[in-house]
Formats: sequence, structure tokens, C-alpha cells
Amino acid sequence: MPYPHGGLARHANLPPGERLRVLLVEDDEGDAFLVGELLAETNSMIDLMVATSLSEARQRIADVDCVLLDLGLPDAQGLDGLRQVLEMSSGAAVCVLTGRSDEHLGVVAVAEGAQDYLVKGQVDGVLLTRALRYAVERKRADENARRLREVELRQAESARLERGLLPQPLMTTDQVAVHTFYRPGRHAALIGGDFFDVVQTRPDRLDLIVGDVCGHGVDEAALGVELRVAWRALVLAGVPDDEVLPALEQVLMSERRLQEIFATVATTRLDLDANRATVRLAGHPPPLLLSGGRVAPVPAPGGLLLGVRPRRPIAYDLEFDTDDWSLLMYTDGLIEGRVGAGNERLDVPGLSGLLDEPANRAVSLPELPAWLVGRAEHINGGPLADDVAMLLVSRGGGR
Repeated sequence: MPYPHGGLARHANLPPGERLRVLLVEDDEGDAFLVGELLAETNSMIDLMVATSLSEARQRIADVDCVLLDLGLPDAQGLDGLRQVLEMSSGAAVCVLTGRSDEHLGVVAVAEGAQDYLVKGQVDGVLLTRALRYAVERKRADENARRLREVELRQAESARLERGLLPQPLMTTDQVAVHTFYRPGRHAALIGGDFFDVVQTRPDRLDLIVGDVCGHGVDEAALGVELRVAWRALVLAGVPDDEVLPALEQVLMSERRLQEIFATVATTRLDLDANRATVRLAGHPPPLLLSGGRVAPVPAPGGLLLGVRPRRPIAYDLEFDTDDWSLLMYTDGLIEGRVGAGNERLDVPGLSGLLDEPANRAVSLPELPAWLVGRAEHINGGPLADDVAMLLVSRGGGR
């Protein structure tokens, strides 16, 4: 039961959350009575309970805000009692009571984890109330700092993991240059559901992929990484071209958490010696070809989304007319931004128009993907909501 002192009567103008629940662990009835009287005379808004031993305290310590602990108890002496209380009350502040002759124990107690100490006989009601409230606030501040530190450590660990999951293009050729861009839609994330990769399997062959898993969460980001790694493994293993995306679809269907999850994919195989490409689309927007001062979408068949109804994408062969060209592969986050105040989207024609603007001629190829995102956001009137991934592969002058 609560101790019959210490301002237990509810104050009519204060919500319950403004009161503190304090457990006094004290075996001396006179000292316990004095603590209650000191709190009562200051209208402290503190609910005081008393336990005469640690055993009794263990039964009453739940939901208290602060423990006021005498360091001399029948079942624990000195710092041993403090350590037991700290162990049983991880959420409560602890303020210790010492005598004049062992005040040094109070200092040691604070070093051990207590929030404050008080010397018996040198405390009035105002000081006692203030010390208890300050102890609770310091405990809360310590807990907040600890949680913040844990969050920072988890974020740093996640960032390291995400950086490790971002692809490193596996290529050695200097016949073409590949420029990448990646920005997730999730706030403070490094990877999202979009993915890309580049793999060179022969001196004259380069494979590229850009894909998009529907959704924006951590699960979708993880699935995107799985699909990218699976695609790389399939390409390096020499799986026939027409079998790669069906195998990737099997991975998607076995690893997705919900049956509604699907992915769109665009792949390109470059034959560098023949100066040609083979493009396959699975529900993905077509690459854009920049060549001879013109911009045009590659007219490859759109194909079906991966994970909806298994079907092999139809290959489209693209012949490059010159040795100066660029092929831009991207995810739909780039083209889903709004155009104007209505519901019209940028879409593929709008993106082609941006690449046709005279202003982009002054933008270097490595900077072109970021420039496109900036222009799309300007037209959208703010940041793009979805993930954006881009691969820009260029030969010669690139335009």
C-alpha cells in the first residue's frame, strides 16, 4: 500500500502524468516517516510507497519513476544493495540516502549508476522534491541518449550493409563507358527496390540490367538485391539468354513475401565488336538511344511483368548506325513525376524531350543522369517520390 504521507492526495488541476511514483527502500520507520512528512509539507505531487527491505522492494518496484534507497538495509549493505536495485529497476531513477559519516558512498553510488545521492539530516522538503524530480529527468535523459546512440549505431550498421549491397560494375573494357545513378525513395536509405548491374563476360560482350521491385520498403530493397545477385550469377554461369529472365522470375516468385509483389526488368546485351545490342523488356520502360543528335526510345516489345504470368520476353535486336551513341536505361521513378498542375506524368516522351533540350548538350555524360533527375524534379515541383536507378552506357562521343 502507498505510504500515508508524501502528498498522495491528487491535485485537482494536474493530470495523473504529472505525478511521480517513488519507492522508498528504508528499514528505519522514523526515517521513512520523516521522508513522507517532508514531501507532504511541500505539496510535492509525489506518490510515496515504502519497502523495508530489498525483498519487499522487488515486489513493489514495477512502474515506479524513482527509487529512494537507504544504503543500510537488513538484506543488503552499501553498494551491494544499489547494484541489486539497478538490476531490478532498469527503467527507474535511483537516488541513494547516506549518513553524514559515509557521504563518500554517495559519490561512489553515482559512479555506479545512481542518478543522485542525499545525506540524511541535511535535506528539507524542497531539496528532497527537487532531487527526486531531477533524478527522474536525468534518468530519462540518459535513456534517451542511450536509445539515440543505439539508433545511430543501427543506422551506421545498416548504411555499411547497404553500401556493400550496392553493385560494383564488373567490367574491364574501355570501348564503352558506363555511368550509374541511384537514389532510393525511402528517407535516409541507401538502397531501395530498384536495382541495376553491369557484367562483362567476354572482351566483346557486356550485359546490363535495370529493374524495379514494386514497393518502397526494406523487404522490397532486399528482394531487389536478391534479384540483382541472381541475375549476375545467371549471366556469369553462361545461362542461355532466353532462360535468364525466366530463371530470375522463379527467384522472385519464391522469395517475395506476398503474391502481389512483382518486378519490371530491362536487360541489354552489347556485342561490342558488331556494334549492336539485344534488348529484352519485362513490363519495363524502354531504353532511350542518343545518336546523331537525336533521341528515340528503343522499340522493343514491352513484355509482361515478372511474377504475374511467366512468359519469356521477346528479344529486340538494335543496330547502332555509328560509333557515337549512348543508351540510357532507367526505372520508372524518373518518369512518374508530374508535369504541371494536373495528373499528367513526364513519361517516356517527356524524358525524351528533356534529352532533346539544347541545354543538355553542355552537360557531360557522367553528369547527365543527375541532371535529368534535377530537371524532372523541377518540373514535378519537388523531389521524386519513387526510387530512381539509371545506367548510361556510351560509345565514342556518346551523342
